[in-house]
Amino acid sequence: MVSIKDVAGRAGVAISTVSKVLNHYPNVSSETRKKVEEAIRELNFVPNSVAAALSSKQAGRVALLLNLEEKTQITSEIGMQYLAGAMSCAMEHNLDVITVFSSMVREKSLEELIRYFQSQSITGIIIFGMTRTDKVLHQLVRSQYFKIVLVDAPISNENTSCVWVAQERAQYDVAQQTLRDISGKKVLYIAGSKESYAAGMRLEGMRRLAQDMKLSLLVRMGNFSELEARNITFQYAAKRDIVVCASDMMAIGAMKALIEMDIFRPVCGFDGISLMGYAGKQMHTVKQDFAGIAGEAVRELRRLMNAQPGRIVEMPYELVRLQYEDVIK
Repeated sequence: MVSIKDVAGRAGVAISTVSKVLNHYPNVSSETRKKVEEAIRELNFVPNSVAAALSSKQAGRVALLLNLEEKTQITSEIGMQYLAGAMSCAMEHNLDVITVFSSMVREKSLEELIRYFQSQSITGIIIFGMTRTDKVLHQLVRSQYFKIVLVDAPISNENTSCVWVAQERAQYDVAQQTLRDISGKKVLYIAGSKESYAAGMRLEGMRRLAQDMKLSLLVRMGNFSELEARNITFQYAAKRDIVVCASDMMAIGAMKALIEMDIFRPVCGFDGISLMGYAGKQMHTVKQDFAGIAGEAVRELRRLMNAQPGRIVEMPYELVRLQYEDVIK
């Protein structure tokens, strides 16, 4: 096993200097810090706190970092499924778990964030829904200081894995299935947000389908908001043959608008949340097993903590047509 002495030798500094870098002491020059961090990466050094945790009866302490989106009403349903799945699997693997919300760490610098997790004796982190604009979280991933599993952000390195559904293919499949029911070619696509990795891949899937099927595709950003999707539907749906939405919540907003407009257009969503059954009409959607995804993220984190390299793990999904009877069973 690589020791702190090995890191010091590779970096050409004293062991005490490596310790200062690991504990983020301020009185270390940027040049020295960079040499030590490079040595840590090159040797894949695991700090003693992690190694000790892995060799003890308690396998380690894991932080679940959830990025709750205040604009949606589905936060509780998806978030609770993530938490339930992660905690259940963590118990099986003898991992202690704490929950951290993005609002608690959003204003922290990289060093402050590392110190925060160190103070909680964290050995691994599962980040749910990291966006393109979460700069400090991206820095945390690049630092490779912790073992990290990202849910719905397709990034990997030696100490980081991603667990997610194949978003592009799933969006392609559910829209294609919905289009089989109609003869029209004019599609209104209500996309998620520019910051979301998942939304970006779903949009790519829709664009690929439009090219393959020679569809007339109109894209508008709904930002995962039921209200914005509703307003977009009022404005554009009358001249379109189908409404495809990048989330179930937006699909519900679109369907409610169509009912008020007293016109019929097929609508499909993405996620498989139970609220879809209360929309008033059957709708195709991509059903994700959020508890299963979170459980797999815990298993993947345990694999990383056993010195295995990071990777991207794709989870299965199901195409379903939800109705009221499906959600009251």
